[in-house]
Formats: sequence, C-alpha cells, structure tokens
Amino acid sequence: MLAARIDTTASMPLLPRWQYMNDQSKALVTKTTIGLGVVLVAALLLRSLFPWVVLVLIVWLAWQLFARR
Repeated sequence: MLAARIDTTASMPLLPRWQYMNDQSKALVTKTTIGLGVVLVAALLLRSLFPWVVLVLIVWLAWQLFARR
C-alpha cells in the first residue's frame, strides 16, 4: 500500500507559542477567545429562541389589531 509521508519537522504552529508572546499579545488572544465564545453561545441561544420570538411578535401584533376594533 502506498502511503503519503508527511514531513512535520518543517511545519509551523498556527498560533505562536504562548511562552514567547508578550503580555499585550496574550491579552489580545484571551479577549478575542472570550469574545468569540460569547458570540457562539449567543448565536446558539438565539437560534433556539428565534421561533418563539416570532410567535410572540405575531400574537402581539394580532392583539394590537383586534384591540383597535
């Protein structure tokens, strides 16, 4: 069987090594990670709540329409 051999000695990490980063770079990476985590959690929550929000909005609009008559 032929298998491709991957040379890992010349590869670079996607992120710089944490120990060589200065404090400002570490703070930037930390804030970005926390921000992306918050956005991900909010997107998951909003995705599950969106149908309920639409339903409540339709019921409220119907209520307002019938209240005028």
